[in-house]
Amino acid sequence: MIVTTTNNLEGYRVDDYLGIVSGETIIGANVFKDFFASITDIVGGRASAYERVLREAKSTAMSEMEMQARSFGANAIIGIDLDYETIREGMLMVTASGTAVKITKL
Repeated sequence: MIVTTTNNLEGYRVDDYLGIVSGETIIGANVFKDFFASITDIVGGRASAYERVLREAKSTAMSEMEMQARSFGANAIIGIDLDYETIREGMLMVTASGTAVKITKL
């Protein structure tokens, strides 16, 4: 499955637009991660625990979106948009959406 944030794929022709697909995940931050992230914020540096959680959430949302596209018969997703939103203290929602398409290599 080819996935891209662009609306066109160089070297490919879009044969059919199959519809909008999306994947969502909601993650909660662990109390210990919060504690260590706050220490990192005070002394400087990257909050690697949060970065790992965000990467995992993005991966889950992308996987769900790809599964939905496959169920539509797609072999690519174009115009992908990733959205991160805090829904309450310690809870983050990650959404991936795009257009499922059938493509042919030129």
